[in-house]
Amino acid sequence: MSQSFPQLIDDLNAAIAKLRQGAPDPMRGFSQLAREALKPGALDVKTKELIAIAIAIAARCDGCVGFHVKAAIKAGATREEVLETVSMAIYMGAGPSMIYAAETLRAFDELTAAGIDA
Repeated sequence: MSQSFPQLIDDLNAAIAKLRQGAPDPMRGFSQLAREALKPGALDVKTKELIAIAIAIAARCDGCVGFHVKAAIKAGATREEVLETVSMAIYMGAGPSMIYAAETLRAFDELTAAGIDA
């Protein structure tokens, strides 16, 4: 992965907008699922986004890493919390997760440098 995460997020948002136009009902359903899953409950939004980061690493999904790191930053996640999250992903996923953990940390650094904040 060599594209910057802010650019990747912008590119994916444009592609997803086209997908929403072409398949509005499934996309509306997906958006509703996301809203329901992210509702604060026993876990707060920040914790849920940190879990999503770990899953994104395990799934090796660049776009997922970008979107969920951005959302975690907006929910107040710190670099230290992201590091602990990626450490758990490395532990659970070994070598391939280590590579995506490094990319996740790069995403956090690039997005915070680009002015993404709460």
